[in-house]
Parts: sequence; structure tokens; C-alpha cells
Amino acid sequence: MKYLIPAGLTLVLVVIFAIGLTKAPYELPSALQDRPAPEFELPTLASPAEYWRTADLKGQVSLVNAWGSWCVTCLQEHDQLLALAREHNVPVFGLNYRDERSRALAWLRRLGNPYAVNGFDADGEVAIEWGVAKAPESFVVDKQGVVRMKITGAITAESLASELLPFIRKLQDENS
Repeated sequence: MKYLIPAGLTLVLVVIFAIGLTKAPYELPSALQDRPAPEFELPTLASPAEYWRTADLKGQVSLVNAWGSWCVTCLQEHDQLLALAREHNVPVFGLNYRDERSRALAWLRRLGNPYAVNGFDADGEVAIEWGVAKAPESFVVDKQGVVRMKITGAITAESLASELLPFIRKLQDENS
């Protein structure tokens, strides 16, 4: 009898973990899910005199990617962002998060720039509005400017092919 309680608790934990393993680890619910993207206006990384705004997200399905040159995991996903922008013609917008402008620009020169526009969020205030806790985090935004998916962590080649691209293609086909 004294072994039944620990065995029962162990079984319950195994079931909970097994259910958790069936979930996509990079896809987490977001307070923004199925809501309009937050209103923002940021200077661009390339030019402090130019601005990137919420309105720039409307009219096309796109990916907003919070990143920083200090972020090791951002480096791991960078090739997938390049592929998304160049090979799959999906606009990728950068939310350069708590970074130094010169370091971020040097990083993009060295590795390639997948971003249609990069907003420079030095203090992280806009990232907070998006619900970013740490970089990288990405958001799929539909043609109406509504956030449809949040991805926490690096986008991998596998997640790009099996989850992200099919979801984006589905959104692109809606109301075409």
C-alpha cells in the first residue's frame, strides 16, 4: 500500500509530461492572439529619421521578429529568416530589441539582412507591448494586421517547413 501513492503520483506526472510533449514547444499562446497588432511607431535601425509603424503591417501576411545582436539563439534562427524572406517571399519585419544600433547594423552586414524594415526598440518598450519576454520571439501577422501566431525561441528548418510556412500559406490564401 505504501508504494501505491508514489507509483500513482509518478503515473500522473508521466501522463502530464506526455501530453506536454505533444504540443509545439515554440508556439505559445499570446495575449495578442487574434487581436490587432499593438499600435507603435519606432525609428528604423537604418535611419533614426525614418519610422516603422503598425500600419506598415497591413495588406500582407508577414512575420515580426524580435531580435538582438547580443542574442545567441537569434543567430541560430537567422538562416531560417533569410530563407523565409528570400526563398518564400514572406516579408520579415525586425524588432531590434534592447540593442546598440552600431552592433545591430554590423551584425546584419556580416550575416545578411532578412528584414524588410527593422524597428529600433532600444529601451524595449514596444517589445513589451508585443509581449516579448526574451529574444527571439516572432509573430505571424495577417493581411488585416491581426496577430495570428506567436513563436517563442528560434525558428528551426523543421518548424519553418512543417508548421510556419503552411500556416502562412493558409493565411495568404484567405481572402485572396
